[in-house]
Amino acid sequence: MRAPKAANSTSLNGTVIWFTGLSGAGKTTLAVALKKKLEVTGQAVYVLDGDHLRKGLNSDLGFSNADRSQNIRRAAEVARLFAEAGNCVLATFISPFEADRRIARQIIGNRFIEVFVSCPISVCEKRDVKGLYKKARAGLITQFTGIDSPFEVPVAPDVTIRSAEQTVEEAINLIWEKLL
Repeated sequence: MRAPKAANSTSLNGTVIWFTGLSGAGKTTLAVALKKKLEVTGQAVYVLDGDHLRKGLNSDLGFSNADRSQNIRRAAEVARLFAEAGNCVLATFISPFEADRRIARQIIGNRFIEVFVSCPISVCEKRDVKGLYKKARAGLITQFTGIDSPFEVPVAPDVTIRSAEQTVEEAINLIWEKLL
């Protein structure tokens, strides 16, 4: 179910914009840029970052398929709570499996907007400041999404960003058009 278009910034209260894509695709970069643009309008916004949840709430989870699913389920529950408190939530999670994104959409409800940040793995590897792809290619990290664990491309995202081809500003404007 598609989220309703917002008539003004206050109607984004309770909306969750779920950024999905490979590591290094630009999910967090886009969320931070969108946060700045939304805050100018007076919108309450919270960026819910996958890396931060992995270090805290989800630190007990590994990277098996079951743990990845549990990670996304918990993230969706947290996003829903922030949204119910009146925030526009910008959730940045690799969320590699379509079934898990579908569950996140069910947990959050009709105020869920899926943004697929599409980026070739070669570009993601060049952007990899943490060296994770290099470690995965060397076998030092296993079950790494895009290398030895799959990423299922979203079937029907609300917005698709091609981060290797679009500037951050162009991408934010495309998302903004969806919201207005």
